[in-house]
Amino acid sequence: MRFLIATVLAMLTASTLWAGSEPPPVRPQDPRTMTFPSEPFTPPRAERVTLPNGMILYLLEDHELPIVNLTAMIRTGSVYDPPAKIGLAELTGTVIRTGGTASRSGDEVDDELEFVGAELSSSIGQDAGWASLNVLTKDLDRGVTLFADMLMRPAFAPEKVDLAKKQAIEGIRRRNDHPGSIVSREFNKLLYGPEHPFARESTEATINTVTRDDLIAFHRRYYHPNTLMVAATGDFQRDDLIALLRRSFDGWASERVTWPAVPRVAEQPNARVNFIARDGTQTQVRMGWLGIKQSDPDFFALSLLDDILGGQAFTSRLFQEVRTKAGLAYSVGSAVVPGRFDRGTIFLYAQTKTESTTQAIASMREQVERLLTSPVSERELTDAKQAFLNSFVFSFSNPAQITNRQMSLEYYGLPADFLERFRSNVERVTARDLLRVARRHLVLDRLVILAVGDDRLFEPPLSTFGAVRVIDLERASANGEPRAKPSLRAPVASPPGMSHRAD
Repeated sequence: MRFLIATVLAMLTASTLWAGSEPPPVRPQDPRTMTFPSEPFTPPRAERVTLPNGMILYLLEDHELPIVNLTAMIRTGSVYDPPAKIGLAELTGTVIRTGGTASRSGDEVDDELEFVGAELSSSIGQDAGWASLNVLTKDLDRGVTLFADMLMRPAFAPEKVDLAKKQAIEGIRRRNDHPGSIVSREFNKLLYGPEHPFARESTEATINTVTRDDLIAFHRRYYHPNTLMVAATGDFQRDDLIALLRRSFDGWASERVTWPAVPRVAEQPNARVNFIARDGTQTQVRMGWLGIKQSDPDFFALSLLDDILGGQAFTSRLFQEVRTKAGLAYSVGSAVVPGRFDRGTIFLYAQTKTESTTQAIASMREQVERLLTSPVSERELTDAKQAFLNSFVFSFSNPAQITNRQMSLEYYGLPADFLERFRSNVERVTARDLLRVARRHLVLDRLVILAVGDDRLFEPPLSTFGAVRVIDLERASANGEPRAKPSLRAPVASPPGMSHRAD
């Protein structure tokens, strides 16, 4: 028995000594403190080809699936609408697709697309026209024939023109149904001016003046091979597709086009605090400034600053301070929208309980003041860069995105290596750069505030921030009559406290 006990004790002692000789377990590193070297970013390049008629092609083969995508950009846009016919470009873009071609009615085009399972679209936005085709490789010839026919010879069937006008007017009548769309639309008017092509809007009167002949003339003026670029990706052979496009667009000659001058964007002499009355339990808030063009050297630093302020959904200062800690908003954030041909916008937004409207605005304004008075920390800057650059690569997740972006760079006059330089330019941004661009572009004396809600429940009142300009949407007639002169409410004496919470 004594021998057994001695043996067991000896084994336990040996086991303890052996265990003590093991190296201590390695504790996993906190993922939040981990850093990784940047990987080189070299997205594939599409081949650029110019056809004899002036049409520019961007080609990138991708044989993973038997599908081909064509996307066209046409140098036109609603900025070229005559003032009395606002809505003309949008109607033209719609009916180019729905109104048939010289050889097929709109319904026949629909039937043919349905038979081969293809998609064909057309539209005109503010500064560009768009068309696209998605088709199986085996039906590529048929699809490209329809694509070219639509762009070259749209028929603008009268019944389709009438239908598009009725739909546009119905949209105008419902324009004020949603506070979110009101605040977005009216904020742009405050920054650009209500008559500027970047902010103006169609009315029933301007739609009613548009005729089928106007659509035909608009297409005839701006749609030519030398105003059109096509990005092609998918399962095709380069030489075969070029030959197919040359055949399909045969006989379409280039033309000399003169585009109307677009007024330069200028600061508006507007009241800084604006209000639109809407019943409801929530207020839509937007506040900001005119911004910069994408070609501005400050674009990279300003984009990073926006990520820190409110661009990142859960880690930004606005989200953390205004929503999480103060509980003053259901949603809150910021955005930098760079202009392509002129100045863009920089804005903060929030959706808040009606009673906490003023507190939410004050809290958002306070976060801007922080950026103006002290540099961001190195940790905050590093995190923002990593988040920004890591999300950037998702903008190039498929060949169609890559090719369309390369086409867009040329369309908007940006350097061909803009994307390659994007990462390095962001990586070079310093905290000092962020402080400089904040003080240059986020000028509180020029801050424009717009609130859409029920001001009877604002506590304290909106006039805390200055004289309030009241915009009366109901008096802004859908028939295009001038909006009633806004009224002004005097400011109150002192700023509000910010202790109130929105539950």
